Amino acid sequence: MTEFRISREQTLTYLHQLVAIDSVNPDLVEGGAGESVISEKLAEICHALGLEIELQEVAPGRPNLIARWPGRGGGKSLLLTGHTDVVGVAEMPGTPFSPRIQDGRLYGRGAYDMKGGLAAILGAVAALKVANYQPHGDIWLGFVCDEEYASIGTEALAQRLQPDAAILTEPTDEIISIAHRGFAWLTITTYGTAAHGSDYEQGVDAIQHLAPILEHIARLENEIYPKRRHPLLGRPSVHASLVNGGRGLSTYPDRCELRIEHRTIPGEDGAQLLTDWHAYLQELAHERDRFHVEARLDFERPPLEIDPSEPIVGALASAFATRLGAEPPLGASFGWLDSALLVAAGIPTAIFGPCGAGAHAAEEWVELASVYRCSAVLAECCARWCA
Repeated sequence: MTEFRISREQTLTYLHQLVAIDSVNPDLVEGGAGESVISEKLAEICHALGLEIELQEVAPGRPNLIARWPGRGGGKSLLLTGHTDVVGVAEMPGTPFSPRIQDGRLYGRGAYDMKGGLAAILGAVAALKVANYQPHGDIWLGFVCDEEYASIGTEALAQRLQPDAAILTEPTDEIISIAHRGFAWLTITTYGTAAHGSDYEQGVDAIQHLAPILEHIARLENEIYPKRRHPLLGRPSVHASLVNGGRGLSTYPDRCELRIEHRTIPGEDGAQLLTDWHAYLQELAHERDRFHVEARLDFERPPLEIDPSEPIVGALASAFATRLGAEPPLGASFGWLDSALLVAAGIPTAIFGPCGAGAHAAEEWVELASVYRCSAVLAECCARWCA
């Protein structure tokens, strides 16, 4: 059996180049650089690897980079994918886009989430090329925009491609992840009556109307949700995220907006959550004088549970055992991932990426040896799947 040797030097170069590019999501941070520059760099790298390249413009200045290694025919196709955008850097000291190596780790914004996974993909393809491997099925690389906000990149990618399977290289600390939570964003708006602060007979305090609603959130979080369990993901959760209301210190507030986030487990969805909220708020309106409230579902992404018997999970597990000499652990990722959109589009997907820490945190790093190990597993899995 051919062993596809990962070039640590080349893979590190890929990682260093990617982390050095500011790709802050502009929907998260006003004036964020976006993904155009990093997509251009990825296009350059993929062209040098001999791949066909395509820039898919998802929104103005927000491209996906799609690369194709055409197969000779008769084999299954595989998509290796991950996102190019990162969160903001306001809380980070120093220069977040100047990669720094220390104690076997590469530090910088996006190193862990998830440019380490992107470098692992590129290192795997480079190793296959050096070994003169010829796939029978197409190997696709999909480097997508906007995962950190609304995932418009993966939505567009799933409309463009229909591979036989996919591997998402989000950081999983080298477990094969087969489940993750979803989320739903809701807005609850309470209404009062504006009046002078001294006019307590006319004034109705919309902010005060939030009190029982916040108590209900605490009851859900502390009493109800702990009783709902998923074997891999544990319990769902809910929290109050943002509050906006009031006109001034001497005015009764006539409106207050509360935004909340539910993190969901398989079997839950935003429509049911909204129905539950409507029922609860209707009870409150019956019980309270001059109480007016509305609720709406703003946005949701579904949770995911992948059948461990899916062929791509088995192929990835076999590649892991071959290259790392151990049985791979199966587990879950607790944040929402683009894999849910791929599976919803009919693309069986497994999730596997490197070790590190600090996603969205003030200090972020990826373990270099883990990037190389992941790259070796990806190369082996490609060779088996696309043979």
